[in-house]
Amino acid sequence: MDNSFIFTLFEGLDRQGPGSDACTRRMFDILSPPENSRILDIGCGAGSQTLALARHCRKCRITAVDIHQSYLDALRTRADSEGLGGRITTLRASMDDLPFAPGSFDVIWSEGSVFIIGFEKGLSYWKKFLREGGSLALSEMVWFTNHPPEEVAAFMQEAYPPMTTVPECERMIQNAGYQVVTSFRLPEDAWWKGFYDPLQVKMERLGKGYADTSDARAILDMTQKEIDLFRKYSDHYGYQVFLLRKNG
Repeated sequence: MDNSFIFTLFEGLDRQGPGSDACTRRMFDILSPPENSRILDIGCGAGSQTLALARHCRKCRITAVDIHQSYLDALRTRADSEGLGGRITTLRASMDDLPFAPGSFDVIWSEGSVFIIGFEKGLSYWKKFLREGGSLALSEMVWFTNHPPEEVAAFMQEAYPPMTTVPECERMIQNAGYQVVTSFRLPEDAWWKGFYDPLQVKMERLGKGYADTSDARAILDMTQKEIDLFRKYSDHYGYQVFLLRKNG
């Protein structure tokens, strides 16, 4: 299947995954990094969380990285329109091949993007770019139960086979050399208001133009199934936010 339509699907949306400005601010305040922190936002998408960080931390300098240039262009436009462009640098790069020196950042941020390279690999690879005692804020899709319903378990086995539980994520965190400052479940309104509701509107519009395009139709159908399953089973799975400190 040609997955390039995925970029088309998410272009023009404020967010490419669940989240909210309120959650971003809450994450930052719990970690309480220095007010002049150097922040690396990995898999930034169109940068809603980047902008929320820049508004909330008036002296922070943020490097926002994504593989898709259109998202970075949208972030640059939004940042400049808010007068935040001087503190936000955008860079097109892959999250598993970052061009930075060790210890370059006080904080690494990854809202809903670590799944692209895998939770365990992200913890391990990104660690070297943090200074000693630096912070890592990230969110990961997890099971909230050891016995998920068969329907959603089968879907996730196809969509995201590595998905596991919070305790297993915490084991990987400890093994990677971090301590957990705290963790919390991303609230449901961050899924609907921040992501699924506007995504659904765009899907309905795109569906008319791509009705005869098999790859696009398959992605739209799978995304609709994802939304329907979350509506039905959100008590059983979702994003867990992990706020971490690098040991040493």
